[in-house]
Amino acid sequence: MAVQSAAPSLEIGFGDGVTQARLRAGVGYESDLRRLALRFRSSVQRSPGTMEVEIDDLLTNLAALATWPEPKSVTWDPQLAALARDSAIDAQTVARRLDPAEAQDGEVDPDEVASLLGPGWVAGLTSFQRRDIAKLLSLRHGANFSVPGAGKTRVGLAVFHALRRTKGLERLLIVGPKSCFESWKYENQQCLSEPLSVDVYSRDVTPAADMLIVNYERLRQDGVVNELGQWLAARPSMLILDEAHRMKRGADGTDGSACLALGPRSKHRLILTGTPAPNGVKDLENLFAFVWPGHGRQKVIQAVAGGDLAAASQVLRPLFTRTTKGELGLPPVSTTLRTVPMPPLHQEVYDALVGRFSARAAGSESDFLTLGKIIVYMLMAATSPALLAVGTTRYEPLSYRVPPLPVAEGTPLFDLMRDLPSYEMSPKYREVLAIVSRNASEGRKTLVWSTFVRSLNTLERMLSEFSPALVYGAMADADRELAISRFRQDPDCMVLLSNPGTLGEGISLHHHCHDAVYVDRDFAAGRFLQSLDRIHRLGLDPETETRITVLASEGTIDEVVDQRLSDKLKFMGSILDDPAVQQLADLEEEPAVGGGLDQLDLQALMGHFRARAA
Repeated sequence: MAVQSAAPSLEIGFGDGVTQARLRAGVGYESDLRRLALRFRSSVQRSPGTMEVEIDDLLTNLAALATWPEPKSVTWDPQLAALARDSAIDAQTVARRLDPAEAQDGEVDPDEVASLLGPGWVAGLTSFQRRDIAKLLSLRHGANFSVPGAGKTRVGLAVFHALRRTKGLERLLIVGPKSCFESWKYENQQCLSEPLSVDVYSRDVTPAADMLIVNYERLRQDGVVNELGQWLAARPSMLILDEAHRMKRGADGTDGSACLALGPRSKHRLILTGTPAPNGVKDLENLFAFVWPGHGRQKVIQAVAGGDLAAASQVLRPLFTRTTKGELGLPPVSTTLRTVPMPPLHQEVYDALVGRFSARAAGSESDFLTLGKIIVYMLMAATSPALLAVGTTRYEPLSYRVPPLPVAEGTPLFDLMRDLPSYEMSPKYREVLAIVSRNASEGRKTLVWSTFVRSLNTLERMLSEFSPALVYGAMADADRELAISRFRQDPDCMVLLSNPGTLGEGISLHHHCHDAVYVDRDFAAGRFLQSLDRIHRLGLDPETETRITVLASEGTIDEVVDQRLSDKLKFMGSILDDPAVQQLADLEEEPAVGGGLDQLDLQALMGHFRARAA
């Protein structure tokens, strides 16, 4: 029997971190706490009178607290109590939104957007941007799944600005890849007559900043989530996840769990991604778990109820907005596949590798790690076999790192690989030089993409007369910004060298560059599509000619990749003009080294090996 006392029978507050709640029972209520713990899947009892539980678990199961014997003597931390109230309100909002028979109150009309933004907003907006802003302002929290290049950054900033004027929001935290930082800073300067005070997160962050930007990788460091959670909770704040597909694994991924911990500390939450469901319905559930934690998440899961992605997209339509590719009204892109023959020694090396790898691949059809490494070596060989002798660098994305190809000394293949750079220049490099030279003579800048940093370094030396700028993943932020700025502003800098893993999303180059060359590509259609959109996006002059040249070594894996990407892009093309969200190729979390490899890609690869052997 519980002992009556003037002291609280149960205290509910935050644990040591923002991800946990701590429930502390009063004297005599320890057995009641043990029974309560059984109702929470994440409960951990640190002592007979103390229990910790994940905050999302607490918010999802608030009804369990109704079983507490003395509800009137339960005390809450004020911030956590506010979270609980908001969660209950959000659950009701989601339920109303997902009920087709329910009349929707408080809808914002697109024609009202200008007055909500007020005179402090000085940038133009398209009709579909006004529509998206109105929809997101009608929601307490929301998602913008518009295609890449639709201006989601501007829409997100407009939503915050309107809420700042009308709902008293004071702070904006943006979590995104490093490549998106520049876009947020640019839009802040372009759109607001009095720009927000902006700071990029560091350990000595300026408390007075109106807008704080942090990259996903920084969230993994000890103490960062706690510090950002406190920053969000200190004043009424909005949290935006840019390129939100980075957290699609939800609580099972490091980035996802960090974002889920931060979410409830903000008054308003918004996610931005043009590719929200790389792997199907589960990705949507995880994204909406951030937008609508607690009861709201449960309502989303119930609405989807195990259906396919098309059905889930239709059901969840009231909770997100989406601009299709067709609505952007962009001029068409001219895309050319340029096949180059390999010189004799280059051909010998490639054929020797096919012979070496074909049997190994045939025995590893279920081992995507092994197959992924084989693909990386084959892509290297199709570009420049000299890459095989040194392997990748530590600056490559993890999914592309392989050691130097082990070849026994004294073998013909070893001698060929050692001597090849002395005899032959890669035909792809020669073609890049010709394209860049021609474009430069016409006053056109060129963006050159290659997967491998060593390939980019080689091209940097070859193209020195065109003052190339180089951007790769391990560069310091200041160096990256300087290189991009030089490409845009320096009339002598006619080339930007990068890889899609580093610069494939979050940056706009369409006002300065209209030519791109791909030295190599992998099987990841989503990443390829994102990289294309760097120079083909909203705001492009209707008369602009955008030219894409893809280089492929004749008779190599390049041709296999081209066919598979062609098939995927036809599928994706229909999706991007579909207002529903459907499955797109993965962008970031590829199988370990597979680079977007799926079962059909594997079949095409094995067919290539068989054809070369024949």
